[in-house]
Amino acid sequence: MLNKKKIHWKKNKYRKLGLCAGIIGVTALLLLVIYMVCSLLGAKREADTMLSELNLSVNLLDINKYSRPGTKLAKVKGVVVHYTANPRTDAIANRNYFNNLPKINAKKGTNTYASSHFVIGIDGTIVQCIPTGEIAYASNDRNLDTISIECCHKKKNGKLTKATYHSLIRLTKYLCIRFGLEVKDVIRHYDVTGKNCPKYFVQHPDAWTRFLEETEAELVQ
Repeated sequence: MLNKKKIHWKKNKYRKLGLCAGIIGVTALLLLVIYMVCSLLGAKREADTMLSELNLSVNLLDINKYSRPGTKLAKVKGVVVHYTANPRTDAIANRNYFNNLPKINAKKGTNTYASSHFVIGIDGTIVQCIPTGEIAYASNDRNLDTISIECCHKKKNGKLTKATYHSLIRLTKYLCIRFGLEVKDVIRHYDVTGKNCPKYFVQHPDAWTRFLEETEAELVQ
């Protein structure tokens, strides 16, 4: 009879220990979930604040098969930097070129596909051409999982003005925070296809490294 009582006592003891362990495990999981949600909300609030401070205007392209197909963008895994390759043009002119591609192609009998999510002007203004939830025709095989940024420039060498460069850092920082990216996820068009784009950053890799370092410094502030 004594042995049965001991066995019953031990079973109750282990049952209580198991229950306690389960409660602790569930509590830990809930705390982890709460922490992750709070972190995401905090990042979103920071991104929203940054967005309001950017010199940005939204001027979306019309839906068309040559520059804005309306195709949903998969999970964003990177940011791709480009240059416009047409010196002394501004952001809105490049935006309008993308928007007019259906007419241009019809007139010339061509099938050019091109666009970008954002275009940064020589004066640092940013024009958003495509929602970040849709693809742009900018980065070839990476169109489906990246956000593209076109940068205007004054000279053929593609070197950015201080205003354009500053806006590029701020916009890249915003996109990294918004989509949970790191600086290693920021690449050049050249890194996708070997194309000489953005020209100055390809021909001056030290300048590209400096841009990434300055963007990293902004992110850790």
